[in-house]
Amino acid sequence: MEYQVNYITSEIKLSNYTGRLFKTEAAFDDHLLVWLISGETKIIQADESFIFGAGSTFLIPRNQLATIINTPKDGLPHQAVAMHLSAQRLKDFYSHVNPAPKISKSSIFSFGQHPLLSSCMASLIPYFEMQESFPENIASLKITEAITILRTINEDIDSILSDFAAPGKIDLAAFMEKNFMFNMSLEKFGYLTGRSLTTFKRDFYKAFNLTPQRWLTKKRLETAYYQLTEKNRKPSDIYYEIGFENLSHFSFAFKKQFGCSPTDLTKI
Repeated sequence: MEYQVNYITSEIKLSNYTGRLFKTEAAFDDHLLVWLISGETKIIQADESFIFGAGSTFLIPRNQLATIINTPKDGLPHQAVAMHLSAQRLKDFYSHVNPAPKISKSSIFSFGQHPLLSSCMASLIPYFEMQESFPENIASLKITEAITILRTINEDIDSILSDFAAPGKIDLAAFMEKNFMFNMSLEKFGYLTGRSLTTFKRDFYKAFNLTPQRWLTKKRLETAYYQLTEKNRKPSDIYYEIGFENLSHFSFAFKKQFGCSPTDLTKI
């Protein structure tokens, strides 16, 4: 099997991937703390990208739109330990701790190969071999340890971990122009802009005079055309970056829109 996930609790998992690459698009409900054992992880956001190698630890804040590409490297699988830091866990933690003053920051946090954090995550490895259930009190201690280390090595982390508010209502048009390439459900787009699905669809049509589905397809294909003709990129290198799940679907939609296939443009 190319992709395997082993959970010791619903909040702590070990993933193992041996294929060519594994791509997913997400805006996680929980903060996700990751220790990369082997392989490489590339995270693409609207404004910036990150590449993490073996031994890296990083935090993906909740509700952050991102394309995540996991790739085996140096003959080793992509293997990582991930810990979900749920709102309830964090509320329990901060009920006994005063958070530092809030500093606005919502990007990916990179901790490199910090020894405290790496050793905390590495200590979980033996538990994945257990046949019996992982004790809840130990899981709670491990998560508390990880949160405490995060606060010790980065004083700005409280601004993320102690913020439990749902996304507020924001400028829909500006958000979609910035994040159209992420293949999220309309419900998720609505949530991230502070709207119900019904309100999102209504406000979207007011802003663009098109349905979300038609506008997203049009916008993604126009971006693809620009990348192919102006940046001389290959179809196989861009389809997943602009929100298409596979190359054949992208090629079909592109030809329907422009009357030629993406590969025809690369031959010009």
